[in-house]
Amino acid sequence: MQNLGVAESQHYKQMSEISNNEKVRVMLAKALFGHPDNLLLDEPTNDLDLDTVQWLEEYLSNLEQCVLVVSHDRHFLDAVSTQTVDIDFGKVTLFSGNYSFWYESSQLALRQAQNQKMKAEEKRKQLEEFIRRFSANVAKSKQTTSRKKMLEKLNVEEITPSTRKYPGIIFSMEREPGTQILEVEGLKAVDPDGTVLFDNVSFTIEKGQKTVFLSHNPKAMTALFEIINGNREADAGTYKWGVTITTAYLPLDNTSFFQSEMNLVDWLSQYGTGNEVMMKSFLGRMLFKDEDIQKKVCVLSGGEKMRCMIARMQLKNANCLILDTPTNHLDLESIQAFNNNLISFKGNILFASHDHEFINTVADRIIELTPKGTIDKLTTYDDYIYDESIKEKKAEMYA
Repeated sequence: MQNLGVAESQHYKQMSEISNNEKVRVMLAKALFGHPDNLLLDEPTNDLDLDTVQWLEEYLSNLEQCVLVVSHDRHFLDAVSTQTVDIDFGKVTLFSGNYSFWYESSQLALRQAQNQKMKAEEKRKQLEEFIRRFSANVAKSKQTTSRKKMLEKLNVEEITPSTRKYPGIIFSMEREPGTQILEVEGLKAVDPDGTVLFDNVSFTIEKGQKTVFLSHNPKAMTALFEIINGNREADAGTYKWGVTITTAYLPLDNTSFFQSEMNLVDWLSQYGTGNEVMMKSFLGRMLFKDEDIQKKVCVLSGGEKMRCMIARMQLKNANCLILDTPTNHLDLESIQAFNNNLISFKGNILFASHDHEFINTVADRIIELTPKGTIDKLTTYDDYIYDESIKEKKAEMYA
């Protein structure tokens, strides 16, 4: 249970005495305990921090037993799976390979299907080369032998275009940002219960940087984003935005935005200029059908609300995006589309996430918020989590 983030001090408490988050971890420990022959896991990474997800990945990837898992965490799926089952339009299809192979190969096949000039033999050679390259990358990975062999039986006939639809998430900047983006000096945030979320936080964001914020306490990132968006007073310190900077903020809690009887078109029209046709176009790009846009926003699901919030952000044409746990409530197609666009976005991004793949592919700078200051590195997330000197620094900062 300790490896799953349940402190030893909690081990002898009644289940009724611990938090919902801890209950999920205890139930996961119960499922893993005893090494069952067949393990069924439904969204096992929900509510887990990044360190715990990493431990779970390593544990499951070394299991010899059968594991069936449903998850929206792409890195987790890639780490633990050797086959992918796609359930789409009532059809169940089994593919060899992990999620990334399924996604990239199906997209390649889709591009080929759309290219009427490409001959069948050319398509076959292209697919065979794709399999060879993907197999070479897997062979270089740290995964177990079973993971390295997962592509052995693949052939080009298995690779077919995906029928899944991906939302059109496109962030564009109305104004090119200047060289001064954001300066933060000596910020401190304290929870109402007296817990110090972070202290002595100072940093300067440079033009074009995509910065992820981490902390053992997820409230720290939310507090920082609320402060720099003017929604919360800092307990100490200052911040200053550059004069050319325009921001679009995706908050963790969007409840207040949807306490309305308005339909989707009227709701979205509050946040940008344009006629009804334009608003319907934005909603259509986010995969809302004609019958959906007449819904009242107060009855939307969590995923639908998040897609509305992303549409709202796109209307702002901002040059700095602030995203607090942006993959919450999104399906894999939306997460993938969101991820892809952020990689190519030319402005600044400040974000927090529990999605390993999202962080590793988007962020080029990592700032960890602690009660004793920050750890600030220009590096990838994978390099950051495996760096021994950073592990020692973290132990010191959180002690």
